[in-house]
Amino acid sequence: MAEIERVRVALIDDHDLLRRGIKTMLETEADFDIVGEAADGVEALRLVEETVPDVVLIDVIMPNMDGIEATKRIKDAFP
Repeated sequence: MAEIERVRVALIDDHDLLRRGIKTMLETEADFDIVGEAADGVEALRLVEETVPDVVLIDVIMPNMDGIEATKRIKDAFP
């Protein structure tokens, strides 16, 4: 029987409590691996470059670089 490939997820949000809550929920599912967390768009870009996740869950309003700009840059770098 083939092993099911797990979905690699990056969590990006400036609210630590929200990130921890989402992480806790996803960790209970066998299909997800949390590859990292970041608190702003600048950290998000670095995290995505280092981990190349399958999915990025990203907040829109964050300091240093908002989620919209970070998402545009992520999509440009990793289409």
